[in-house]
Amino acid sequence: MSATAPSTQTESKEDRLRSYLRSQAEQGEMYFKGKFISEDVGLSPKEIGALMVKLRDTATDLEIEKWSYTSATTWRVALA
Repeated sequence: MSATAPSTQTESKEDRLRSYLRSQAEQGEMYFKGKFISEDVGLSPKEIGALMVKLRDTATDLEIEKWSYTSATTWRVALA
């Protein structure tokens, strides 16, 4: 049994994704699909999609917009 609570694991994943997005957005706005960054952040595309919805509402330092859907959701991210 893991000693880490599920909420702590989620926060860790969320922080990891937020840090990655912030570092990429420092170079200018970015557009991406979860399946193309999943290896970079060590999360599944499904986890990224769920966290993006959460970050869109909570990350005050990032502008996160669901941009389009063609075989997977495309997200637009920029610094706020």
